[in-house]
Amino acid sequence: MSRLAKKPAILPKGVQVSVSGREITVKGPKGTISYELNDGVNVEVSENEANIIATDELSHKPFLGLEKSRLINSIIGVTEEFTKVLELVGVGYRAAVKGKILDLSLGFSHPCELAIPEGLKIAVEKNTVVKVTGVDKALVGQFSATIRSKRPPEPYKGKGVKYQGEYIRRKAGKKAK
Repeated sequence: MSRLAKKPAILPKGVQVSVSGREITVKGPKGTISYELNDGVNVEVSENEANIIATDELSHKPFLGLEKSRLINSIIGVTEEFTKVLELVGVGYRAAVKGKILDLSLGFSHPCELAIPEGLKIAVEKNTVVKVTGVDKALVGQFSATIRSKRPPEPYKGKGVKYQGEYIRRKAGKKAK
């Protein structure tokens, strides 16, 4: 059994966790997250803590640490929100939000348009910095990875979409003799 799963998750003030069947709902000041629990895993909620409990089957015990991490990430998300910042590096690379669509100009002959998922907030600063914010850590990370996959940074000049603070390992170009 996971050492992480043995410890109870402390619920901060203003956070409510409710379980109905296989569905768990976490409500807080920043929003609400609902997801389905894996088979063989149950959640017990008391006044200010929640415990992850497994059934007797050994095949369900590997999911305890996963479910505990999902619960903790949900609690953090509804109290603080998760943020990923992406930078567009390159001449003419820019981003803009048009309603529920993120419009990216990444040096292609056509613009890349991505539908913004429900529950995420996208902010564009200086046309080249994109902030993805939301309460669901997995959704924030997946959408950020989707944006980055449209033009990953290349190793020669470093052009492309990269995470803020990401180090791009550079290669030497052709050398004249």
